Amino acid sequence: MDNENDEKRAWNQNPHISEPDGSGIRYYQSDNAWGAKAKKKGKSHPLRNSLIVLGSIVAVLVILGVSCSSLLYSGYEEVKLPSDNYIATVYFEGTIASGNADSWGNPAGYQHRWTLWEIDRLIGDSNNKGLVLYIDSPGGGVYECDELYFKIMEYQDKTKNPVYSSMASMAASGGYYISAPADKIIANRNCWTGSIGVTIGTLIDISGFLENHGIKTTTIASGPNKAMGSYFDPVSDEQEGIFQALVNEAYDQFTGIVAEGRNMDIDKVREISDGRIYTAAQALDNGLIDAIGTYDEALLDMKAEYDLHGCEVVEVRYKYRSFLSNMLGSAIPQNTGAASDAAAILKLLEKQSKAPVSYLCEMLAE
Repeated sequence: MDNENDEKRAWNQNPHISEPDGSGIRYYQSDNAWGAKAKKKGKSHPLRNSLIVLGSIVAVLVILGVSCSSLLYSGYEEVKLPSDNYIATVYFEGTIASGNADSWGNPAGYQHRWTLWEIDRLIGDSNNKGLVLYIDSPGGGVYECDELYFKIMEYQDKTKNPVYSSMASMAASGGYYISAPADKIIANRNCWTGSIGVTIGTLIDISGFLENHGIKTTTIASGPNKAMGSYFDPVSDEQEGIFQALVNEAYDQFTGIVAEGRNMDIDKVREISDGRIYTAAQALDNGLIDAIGTYDEALLDMKAEYDLHGCEVVEVRYKYRSFLSNMLGSAIPQNTGAASDAAAILKLLEKQSKAPVSYLCEMLAE
């Protein structure tokens, strides 16, 4: 250590030309000459050390980013279809509607376009030998349910494969609508089904309430029926008739599908289609289902009936993963109730104003 200090002092005393070394070679000394010489001896410059550390950190982050990409991924999980024969179970859970999302705005629950696309994949896959509709739903929109109905019919027509409906805790209204064309309907013994009918929701008129509080409203519209359904004005007899006609047409469509799918007389279908909910046993007595059983029993029945023993069963269920919402979701404060009666009323009105004509059992809907 003393020799090194002596050498450094010698360099500092003669800052331009060094003394000859053992080989007789002299060195020119610049301002950072000692740093360069020290570097030769294995001494690292502080800046160089910092750059090395920074580069190492970046490299580690890149490696972690690649290896953990599946954890950071936001999007739906792809359903992998086998290369051998299989039965597909498509899940219909929650309200059958477009745009279902969680509190972060991420897709959640039943996803309409994705489900139609997955059934199209099954139609085009020769390895698929059967389709089970796993239904746990209170129903949904007229439009979405009818699109599903036609897609299931298309599957049957193009593949000639069997379609079973396995009803879980509920398969009401639209949930039954999409089951109607199935080759066999099997409901869990605790399932609530039926609710065959149509609703446009409850039209609320708060004009009297506003008047009592000295609030006046004026609705500007191009015709007397343009703003019908507004809760600021009473519903006229003519408007009620218009709404009822919409409901009746959708009802005729629903009962016609049930009559065709269940090979029942239309008058019989209308007799039992007053919107009531049926237990599994009652639905069986009325000819709305074929058997009472579990999902596993439905699979066994299909395999035995169509000689599909040995077929793998693939779950076709929408799963969305969002790294951010998974990490922070628990931090979102949950609304445990309305802050006031007024807030509750406004929330009800907002929901009611958006209610479309639907095949939905309101009692079972969330």
